[in-house]
Amino acid sequence: MAIRHTKKKSSRSGLTHLDTDERPRMVDISDKDTATREATAEAVVTLPGAVANALAASGHRTHKGPVFDTAIIAAVQAVKRTHELIPFCHPLPIDHCDVDIDSAKTGLVRIRCTVRTLHRTGVEMEALTGATVAALTVYDMCKALSHDIRIGPIRLLNKRGGKRDFRRR
Repeated sequence: MAIRHTKKKSSRSGLTHLDTDERPRMVDISDKDTATREATAEAVVTLPGAVANALAASGHRTHKGPVFDTAIIAAVQAVKRTHELIPFCHPLPIDHCDVDIDSAKTGLVRIRCTVRTLHRTGVEMEALTGATVAALTVYDMCKALSHDIRIGPIRLLNKRGGKRDFRRR
């Protein structure tokens, strides 16, 4: 028995996750070339002054444990499970994940998540998910100190590999 492979074109709107009948679908990547693909996303967490001071004084620890170390672990877990959270994301082999957390004395915490794979599709969603979950983890671990913690913006900073590269200016 032969398997017939049919590939529905993208929707009239140009959205790749909709077929010509405007129904949702997972994008077929079987014809794409394998390439190194990398993306970096950033999430910003704004801490009230009292929270920033308390964290700095404690070595970035709360009663739940080391805040930034825990956020890094959560980000890596999230990157690996993005396809379980976002319906049309492909499961990808993650070749590299790096999470950098920079905490300024002003209460701004910048979380950058860089993800790399050798595959047929990009890792923008993995990088965005990693940065977001790290930010949520910081919130969770600090919420006993204040509920006035803000998360955002969350944004893609750059990606390379695939059809076109992108770099935020």
